[in-house]
Amino acid sequence: MTAMLEIKNLWVRASEADILKGIDFSTKAGEVHTIMGPNGSGKSTLVKAIAGHPDYEVSGGEMLFEINKKNKNILEMEADERAKEGIFLGFQHPVEIPGVNNIDFLQSAFNSVCKHHGLEEMKDDDFREFLKEKMKFLEIKESFLDRSVNVDFSGGEKKRNEILQMAVLNPRLALLDETDSGLDVDSLKIVGEGVNRLRNKNNAIVLVTHYQRLLNYIETDFVHILHQGKIIKSGDKSLAMEIEKKGYDPFI
Repeated sequence: MTAMLEIKNLWVRASEADILKGIDFSTKAGEVHTIMGPNGSGKSTLVKAIAGHPDYEVSGGEMLFEINKKNKNILEMEADERAKEGIFLGFQHPVEIPGVNNIDFLQSAFNSVCKHHGLEEMKDDDFREFLKEKMKFLEIKESFLDRSVNVDFSGGEKKRNEILQMAVLNPRLALLDETDSGLDVDSLKIVGEGVNRLRNKNNAIVLVTHYQRLLNYIETDFVHILHQGKIIKSGDKSLAMEIEKKGYDPFI
């Protein structure tokens, strides 16, 4: 099976400094990858660069993503184009959008993807029913839909809302940037089970986390340690257990 995403010698700059310094990384459909590393190692930069965040300048390398069975260098595509082709970014600190209610935001995003792929857009009543099914396994109340996006949401509500967006958009590549940050045990379990439910043989998931505890709820195939802008070691889930016991010093 060919890679869904293949990154070759990726260099990324922010604030006139090199953050990523020659990253090689790939994932196939059906895989879950976990990116770990000390603060400032470039973990969030990597997923934001894949998604096309405008604050990050790619200064070298390639980023190939399979679109219609052909590999395309998505560095030539804007962030919204990447999103419509199935690349989803779950933020560490989800943005508040006052005045835009959750259901309108979700429906607009969903129908934008449908339109891009030549599919029929979903009408209001049908979309609300469609959403209710997604909300059940995330234990989200229906009143949640009519609130402004992330405004006055708790940390757990914001992260569940990110996974709800993922459930609605059904991305081929989901990039989850510290989804476990700020969650209590109950919310972590709900979010973890939500991610597991959305995993399938046709998509790939990249998790960014500091803590092995997330992997108690989400089964990962690969763990990578990022340090000073480079992947210095890769392994299976047992690598995360080693980090939990020994810290990063033995690998740096």
